Amino acid sequence: MALSVVDLYKDVLPKTNCKDCGFPTCLAFASMVVSAKLGLKNCPHIAYELVEKYQKELDEQHAAGKWIKKDMAQDALVWAKERAASMKIQDLPERIGGELIGKGEDAALKLPYFNDFILIRNLTITKEQGEALNRWEQVFVYNHMAQGGKSLPTGKWKSLQEFPNTISKIKSMRSHVEEPLVNKFAGHVEELAKASKALGGIDMTDKNPSSDLAFYFKVLPRIPVMLMFWDKDMEDSFEAKAKLLFDETIIEHLDIESILFLSERLRQLICGDEDQAK
Repeated sequence: MALSVVDLYKDVLPKTNCKDCGFPTCLAFASMVVSAKLGLKNCPHIAYELVEKYQKELDEQHAAGKWIKKDMAQDALVWAKERAASMKIQDLPERIGGELIGKGEDAALKLPYFNDFILIRNLTITKEQGEALNRWEQVFVYNHMAQGGKSLPTGKWKSLQEFPNTISKIKSMRSHVEEPLVNKFAGHVEELAKASKALGGIDMTDKNPSSDLAFYFKVLPRIPVMLMFWDKDMEDSFEAKAKLLFDETIIEHLDIESILFLSERLRQLICGDEDQAK
């Protein structure tokens, strides 16, 4: 029988919450042993015989994948690569834009990405200088390759909730993208403008007078994003607000989950949160 967190806590651990393992409670330690494959020997208060006995059981359930914490980024990347596996490099420019460089097995697609370029070849994606994209970036690029419709942007903008099947994603957009932008740049619109320009954003504020700031980002050739920002106004008791808008054709090029990945990456780059981009 597999050992659950409760089983381990109740039947094996000392339940003293001594913190000698580096965790605040025995239950927290049990959770890491079961879900993250932390060695049972990291608790210094379990008899050697018990460690040997129960570690063997734990190794067997880990091997079977029982209760192991999933690596969501890796799972998403594997799935996206599988979706894109049948795509031929030579067919990509018509589907997603970019320029073919090289020939035969050495052929690659050079694709504009923000204010840089990425190279796609043999199901590997790197920046032009060879630096790897993080896994979430790779996920939405691979999904774009697989799904990529041929429609060009129309210039008609929509918020995420205006697309079908997005109700469950609105909270994620708010907590992972909009709120962090507000928390960092409320009262500092000039810093947001500077960060947006450094990322290749085009200032569209004059054409969007209803907002305090508007920047257009050409993330990929057929995937533009508009960032709208309203700064706080203490006199009118108006809280700051951020909103991402997408061209109406984006759902031809990305699934809804990938739109969120792209949005969060845009937020990370603007906010300088590279430590979160794993």
